[in-house]
Amino acid sequence: MSKVAKLVIRDEVNVKFEGLDVITRRKISDKLKFFLPYAYHLPAYKLGRWDGNIRFCDIGGRTYLNLLDRILPIIEEQDYEIDIEDNRGVHDFKFEKIDESLHFEKTWGPKHPQSGQPIVLRDYQVETINKFLENPQCLQEIATGAGKTIITATLSQLVQKYGRSIVIVPNKSLVTQTEADYKTLGLDVGVYYGERKEFDKQHTVCTWQSLNNMLKKTKKFEAEVNIGDFLEGVVCVMVDEVHQAKADVLKTLLTGPFATVPLRWGLTGTIPKEDFEMASLQASLGEVINKLSASELQDRGVLANCHVNVIQTQETNAFSTYAGEQTYLVTNDTRLQFIADLVDTMRAEGNTLILVDRIKTGQALEEIIVDSVFIQGRTKLEDREEEYDEIATEQHKVIIATYGVAAVGINLPRIFNLVLIEPGKSFVRVIQSIGRGIRKAEDKDHVEIWDITSACKFSKRHLTTRKKFYKEANYPFTIEKVNVE
Repeated sequence: MSKVAKLVIRDEVNVKFEGLDVITRRKISDKLKFFLPYAYHLPAYKLGRWDGNIRFCDIGGRTYLNLLDRILPIIEEQDYEIDIEDNRGVHDFKFEKIDESLHFEKTWGPKHPQSGQPIVLRDYQVETINKFLENPQCLQEIATGAGKTIITATLSQLVQKYGRSIVIVPNKSLVTQTEADYKTLGLDVGVYYGERKEFDKQHTVCTWQSLNNMLKKTKKFEAEVNIGDFLEGVVCVMVDEVHQAKADVLKTLLTGPFATVPLRWGLTGTIPKEDFEMASLQASLGEVINKLSASELQDRGVLANCHVNVIQTQETNAFSTYAGEQTYLVTNDTRLQFIADLVDTMRAEGNTLILVDRIKTGQALEEIIVDSVFIQGRTKLEDREEEYDEIATEQHKVIIATYGVAAVGINLPRIFNLVLIEPGKSFVRVIQSIGRGIRKAEDKDHVEIWDITSACKFSKRHLTTRKKFYKEANYPFTIEKVNVE
């Protein structure tokens, strides 16, 4: 005789199994556990107080709707019949497919490369939008430079007959860019971040950091507007560049205050490769249903072609730690002067963007590269935008920026040289960084990528990983070994 368990669907994301025996609960908890690769460095793991795993199903049977397909077979194997109690709200969303002519009557804004021309959606943008409309909870991997902000603005326009929408982005620069596209479509849009806090709008663009602060203040009864009131009437949440949000913070927001929002869409240029990060995104937003790579957009002529020039400096120094090696490589005066001389040569071919990991490196390069400017987290937004705007008209400008600042939100089509200094082994960082350079411009259909690395132990290992990324992304590359001492 079959045993009976109940599946309680609490909202759009959270569920709980009731009536399962402890052995089955442990089995499904183990099925949804993932070892964190950085656990080795955390005190709790070193001291033996934590096993280094995070679990997406606790021993009490609480888990997530979008992860049920992974654990239902285990429950069925234990000879359980499952009754369902569904407490989700009832929604009747009906969307018709769109085509490229949806925005024909509107024109692009003054800062857009096609300023003044009618807005014509590209075929892949139409396909992306229609796939979202068919799937109320999902993720799509859309390469950087594909025009994700006009996609989110279009989706907000289509859902506004049912209620409000909120778009979550990773930084202030992307807030203002997204806001601009919403205004281009004539939408009632407000923003919520830092010093700008606008309420009572049909659509709101905000950073995940601001939402996290609002949630914390709500819990302490210190919020100007509590997060529950802020979400009143919201039927759609979209997360742009989902990989940039701190995984646990984003999950806390989307499975907590946002748990009752029925339409849940995520866009990113790079889906994380770590299983635990992917599980977190799936739990919060849904499965990846579509991928559009940069190489596909290059083949279509939407993005500029590129070539990666790997410059491997031949240092003979030996370091016992990665931190010690990295500090040497990004602060050594001789090596930095070599990079500066290389930049002085390449800038003759066009504007150059240099990405660095450390502020000290950026400051040092700014001093030795003539007429260069360094942009970091502390640089005011208006000052950043002033420098970015000059790229549109300058021919030999050099901007140095930290990876954090440049990771998302920089739209600089007229970058002809992109220099990555010790970019590391993060798939997301490397691919997103290259995405900064492959946007197309009227006078640009190719960009040179410069990967500055070393023959030192850890740097050499990281290059081996990056070469795999370049091959996977179909980015051609060559390696040149040089002596700088």
